[in-house]
Amino acid sequence: MKRAATYFPFNRVTDARRMEKKDYIIVGLGNPGEQYCSTRHNVGFFIVDELARRWGSAIFQEKWHAQYLSLAVNEEKVHLVKPVTFMNRSGKAVMQFFRFYKIAPEQLLVIHDDLDMAPGRVKLVKGGGAGGHNGIKSLVEMLGTKEFYRLKIGIGRPGSGLVHADFPVDKYVLSGFPAGELEILQSRYDSLENGIRLFLQGGPAKAMNLLNGLK
Repeated sequence: MKRAATYFPFNRVTDARRMEKKDYIIVGLGNPGEQYCSTRHNVGFFIVDELARRWGSAIFQEKWHAQYLSLAVNEEKVHLVKPVTFMNRSGKAVMQFFRFYKIAPEQLLVIHDDLDMAPGRVKLVKGGGAGGHNGIKSLVEMLGTKEFYRLKIGIGRPGSGLVHADFPVDKYVLSGFPAGELEILQSRYDSLENGIRLFLQGGPAKAMNLLNGLK
């Protein structure tokens, strides 16, 4: 009687590593359209565009109410996503990527502006409240969880810098960055990229140490 052949993997280590690979989604929050492209509220788009440029491609496709780009970073598959639904409906787009790629909350990183931090300050956190941010509110509502990572980029608020305290917040976030604040943000790009690479390597704690310590 002929014995059934026994299958031995060609390379057990390689196969195990392949099975451990994860997809990550990095979402930049913002509003679509030329009138919003340079505003404070679109800082998430700024960072995602810069990552795409640094990682070798700036050509986004459109699907599921978003512009997206898929590429390999640190041997992990990363999907850069910019919802085009307007800020308060961002969750509609992200939910479809989240479900299709079977993403766990800890594999989702959302980059957005933060009124309560000084311009140029950055902070990586997991979970927490929306702090009045309509994009984050939409994500939590649509995904049914707040246990994803958020990279908050400080934009200050009225009353800081040269902006009068009585200036309406809704107009403030939709106004452009002054040259000095934009220079501060751009000076963070190297550190932001390094921190995000650490995050993708499975080291959110190391990424927090790097990013949250920036002065």
